[in-house]
Amino acid sequence: YNKMSCCRALRGLLLLAATYGDEYSHRYETGESLSLWVNKVGPYHNPQETYVYYSLPFCSTKPVDQLEHRWDALGEVLEGNDLISSGYAVQFKQPVSDRTKICTLHLGSDTANQLQYAVRNHYWYQLYLDDLPIWGMVGELTISDMDENDGEPDAVADGETLVYTHKKFSISYNSDRIIQVNLTSEDPVELTPGKNIDFTYSVEWAKTDTPFHRRFDRYLDYDFFEHQIHWFSIFNSFMMVIFLTGIVSLILMRTLRKDYAKYAREAGDLDDLDQELDESGWKQVHGDVFRPPGNLCLFCALVGTGAQLATLVLFMILFATATTLYMGRGAIIVSFLVCYCITSLVAGYTSGALYSRCQGKSWIRTMLYTVAIFPGLCFSLTLLLNTVALAYGSLANIPFTSTVSVVLIWLFVSCPLCVIGTLVGRNWSGTSSVPCRVNAIPRLIPDKRWYARPPVLISLGGVLPFGSIFIEMYFVFTSFWNYKFYYVYGFMFLVYLILVIVTVCVTIVVTYFLLNNEDYRWPWTSFLSSCATAAYVFLYSVYYFFIKTKMSGFFQTIFYFSYMSIFCFALGVLCGTLGYSGCALFVRRIYQNIKSD
Repeated sequence: YNKMSCCRALRGLLLLAATYGDEYSHRYETGESLSLWVNKVGPYHNPQETYVYYSLPFCSTKPVDQLEHRWDALGEVLEGNDLISSGYAVQFKQPVSDRTKICTLHLGSDTANQLQYAVRNHYWYQLYLDDLPIWGMVGELTISDMDENDGEPDAVADGETLVYTHKKFSISYNSDRIIQVNLTSEDPVELTPGKNIDFTYSVEWAKTDTPFHRRFDRYLDYDFFEHQIHWFSIFNSFMMVIFLTGIVSLILMRTLRKDYAKYAREAGDLDDLDQELDESGWKQVHGDVFRPPGNLCLFCALVGTGAQLATLVLFMILFATATTLYMGRGAIIVSFLVCYCITSLVAGYTSGALYSRCQGKSWIRTMLYTVAIFPGLCFSLTLLLNTVALAYGSLANIPFTSTVSVVLIWLFVSCPLCVIGTLVGRNWSGTSSVPCRVNAIPRLIPDKRWYARPPVLISLGGVLPFGSIFIEMYFVFTSFWNYKFYYVYGFMFLVYLILVIVTVCVTIVVTYFLLNNEDYRWPWTSFLSSCATAAYVFLYSVYYFFIKTKMSGFFQTIFYFSYMSIFCFALGVLCGTLGYSGCALFVRRIYQNIKSD
């Protein structure tokens, strides 16, 4: 008896594996059953405000609690997907006759009100067939000026609300693979309480010559992402790079050469010596320019985090360029988690080495700051958003088990790598080798004109870097907040390189101007002037929210600005690290060639 039970269980497992193997390999035999998955539903203008498909009173072929769920990976859950079997009978290459009945729905007052609310707020839903996304609208309004109430969840239109009752699936195939799925919503019916509505569907098949590897091309908006303005922005940013590189070269080759010649003059008599002592400029702060910055633990932790994020972004762009991450549900999130954990080694190494070179004593606290600053911000905002999503019953709520999984990955992968990186950095690159001795007593900083003060330099330092990327920010924002698949990672790679060069060049100019006014507080100034780029990006995101989108409501607003806060913090730390690193090389280089007594 036990042997027979084991054989049946093994046969069942093999059958299940075969079924899922076909779905994951995307190859089917004629007549083989296909799984049509329903995913989520929500207001079209609020991308993050999504709910379980059956939160609306859609009917199904069987009770909802008996429908199969599909759980694939952590990335899918973090992305807010919940795939449930629709129960529709769909077989490969087998058409389904027109108006095949799904079920009959009785419109009670509550049911009618739910569907009317969904129609008035332009609710859409998402389905999946063979991992191909399908979108449809719940219904329509019978007024021509329906857009006048867009973005107002409680708006009451004067027209009638109609719900689509028929789904027409048009599926194209090539040999044994599905290439394309189109959904046409038909037969709108007025939502009147007390009425019975029949929901139906049909499936038709057509052969196509499109190869399987090109089946996702139809989801890519070539006209938008490869528009002429995109190319022009790249060219404009490239010209900015040439201009800034020329300015920095002028400083290094001409201005500094004159400074060196002036400082290298040997004093022939007392008058010449008095003249030299009265001179001002960046040489006068040689005894303080390598003084460790204030709040050293925090500074080193931010620089280490920025180095990690800079490496992470570079790896992600190169990986996405070589693959098709946009095709997989949750693939980008999983890739980000993996890369973030691996690059924790870079964060620990950078912060540990910098802190040791500055002769700091609290290296453990610096290491804890490094490993916790960015994850701590993300976790805090995630708890806030989870509370909001839980109150709304939204799919944006990350389940407790998934949250624990991410925390465990951070705790047992990211943290140990950061510790290892810190120890390696302290022992391999932690020896201080500054070209000038640091004075025991800090030099007094003279008064400066208003435009030479650090706050002004910091606010101006982010203008040109922001100008080099703001067009790309528009494309990135639009792809994330307006249901477009971002695929032009080659553009992003060029913009990233331009951002690095522009940020370093601008910060070098700011630092030279600061030192020339005998202000040696360049580490924080260089970091924050580069970090100011993120402040301008955040201001642009505020403009984008109110002018370029129709988002509304507390839920979408708090999600939008929380996500943008995380993005801008990461961008600011990244740019700050780039600016500081470039200035550190610049400062070391110019002070190596002076004679200081």
